[in-house]
Amino acid sequence: MDKSIKIYIAVLVLILALILITDRDQPKPVDWRPTYAVNDKIPYGLYVFDKEINGFFKNHKVERIATQTPYEFLDANYDDNSEEEDYKIKGTFINISESNTIDDQSIKEIFYFVSHGNSAFLSMRTFPKLLLDSLKIEVISPLQPTGSTLVWLANKRLTTKKYNFAQNIEDYFSKIDTLNTTVLGYQSNKLKQKHINYIKVPYKNGYFYLHTQPVAFTNFNLLKSDHYRYAESVLSYLPKGDVFWYTKGQNNESISGSPLRYILSQPALKWAWYLFLIGMLTFIVFNAKRKQRIVPILKPLPNSTIDFTKTIGNLYYQEGDHKNIIDKKIIYFLEKIRLEYLIDTTKLDDTFIKKLHHKTGKSETDIQELVFLINEHRNSYHGSLEEDLIRINNAIEKIIH
Repeated sequence: MDKSIKIYIAVLVLILALILITDRDQPKPVDWRPTYAVNDKIPYGLYVFDKEINGFFKNHKVERIATQTPYEFLDANYDDNSEEEDYKIKGTFINISESNTIDDQSIKEIFYFVSHGNSAFLSMRTFPKLLLDSLKIEVISPLQPTGSTLVWLANKRLTTKKYNFAQNIEDYFSKIDTLNTTVLGYQSNKLKQKHINYIKVPYKNGYFYLHTQPVAFTNFNLLKSDHYRYAESVLSYLPKGDVFWYTKGQNNESISGSPLRYILSQPALKWAWYLFLIGMLTFIVFNAKRKQRIVPILKPLPNSTIDFTKTIGNLYYQEGDHKNIIDKKIIYFLEKIRLEYLIDTTKLDDTFIKKLHHKTGKSETDIQELVFLINEHRNSYHGSLEEDLIRINNAIEKIIH
């Protein structure tokens, strides 16, 4: 294993260990989300109510509606083949939730169920609009917290005790049909304002029981002092008979069955998992480059023409044939002048000198000297050929470089 990989793994393991050690003695934070889920043991879950519901409805059958909507459940239990066209079941439909979880089609079916001599108990902060409009009811949800809330029942013969809820929930019924509606309970805030929070509304042959304090049935209140008695008193108004409790959407259905569910539910493990993923991603970014064999350096092919020229030049020089070298130097120079500057080199006179001066920008004196040396060589006036070669070569280098 590569040494760098070992270092990455060691650092990652060390970080994970430090996180677990640091978080080991930290108290687990309380989850105050109002889930109203039957499997949640958090303060605002319904785990205790789910376990004790048979005690609240003694000698009555309790059926949980966990996989169907109210419409699907009630419609499946409607007998339209009988002469009376009535439901096969009788009793009370109940739902306890933070906000409305019932669709409009199901609300219509609940109305039909109640109209056949049954009941519906809904304890929630946000009621279905169709329900409120049909029963001519309005609910107010104040935006500002009101502190703790006192709740009690209207029937003093049942109980006169007032229960203090720590939650600052002050939803209440602001408008009811006073001719047909029976007030069953009240609440008040720290400002001593009295409001209605529990009512009984007739609908054809049955009744709706509407309650705005679903927190009364949560783990927090059922386990606090004697607050469970308030929940008992609220449910005691319901008529005797079977109970059909709608729990679909309140039994942690949204929680994934993935093996990572527990890891992500624990803060320490969650951050350890995130750090592991970040570490692996960093490792991949810096080490996942495509590895390939070393590409050999290929030297460019040598210019054999230059080597050949040097060889021939050395040969002439070693043989002492300076005249031949001078001739070839002159031929090469004049050929270059013709090709690059398009100047006629047949006659090297003043006209040639001026044209070459204008096109090359070289010193006119240097050009005159070169022309003089070339003409002097062509006139077969030879002094020291080696000295002539050096002079002509230097003169040519001044012009073409």
